Amino acid sequence: MRIPSREIRSIVRRTLREDAAFSDITTNVTLGDGDYCCTGTIVAKEAGTVAGIDVAAAVFSTVDKSLSFNADVQDGQSVEPGTVLAQIAGPAQSMLRAERVALNLLQRMSGIATLTARYVAAVAHTDAVVADTRKTVPGLRALDKYSVRAGGGVNHRNDLRDGVLIKDNHLAAMMGSGQTLSQVVQNARASVPLTMKVEVEVESVNDALMAIAAGADIVMLDNMTTDQLRQVVVGNGGNAKLE
Repeated sequence: MRIPSREIRSIVRRTLREDAAFSDITTNVTLGDGDYCCTGTIVAKEAGTVAGIDVAAAVFSTVDKSLSFNADVQDGQSVEPGTVLAQIAGPAQSMLRAERVALNLLQRMSGIATLTARYVAAVAHTDAVVADTRKTVPGLRALDKYSVRAGGGVNHRNDLRDGVLIKDNHLAAMMGSGQTLSQVVQNARASVPLTMKVEVEVESVNDALMAIAAGADIVMLDNMTTDQLRQVVVGNGGNAKLE
């Protein structure tokens, strides 16, 4: 699933404004209005997984549509040090104004994809999947989430509308009013469409088994020891997904 083009445009414009790309005083006083053309090459300095090629291309084209951007790799591709990722050609002034924002986004996205790919490889012999969280950089969630997918991971919730996740603070508020964990889960299950998942965060084996019995689709096992995790797996009997 690609990043919506409108999302890319919005992020690119915002990050270019942040860097004052169109008021680049250094480029203005050194190159001025001279007719300078140049070529540039983006090269991987480390082994990793690429993500953000289209985003980098959008940065250059937003600054100057006359810049040509030719990608040599695709998102999700593994590369070795020295691999050419892309080549850019056109007015030097425009390339200098765009390069840092393009590299910042490309490097961050490829870093996320690379780390994700390492975790995916570590559990490749199991039925486990690697999922992300909502702990993304504010304003860059679409890029962060996409990068996880490029690395072979899967997205959890994109935002607060995507599913019910009853966390410790929700439980504290509701249990403080007299409800039990089971009641909170059952009420949530009864209040949303059948197709929507209900997940609950727990910190003990007993609470995990209680949530499973109450009908939770997914149970997040927070800060448990390996032994506790094993107990929940056995007690779950394959009924709920365990996170």
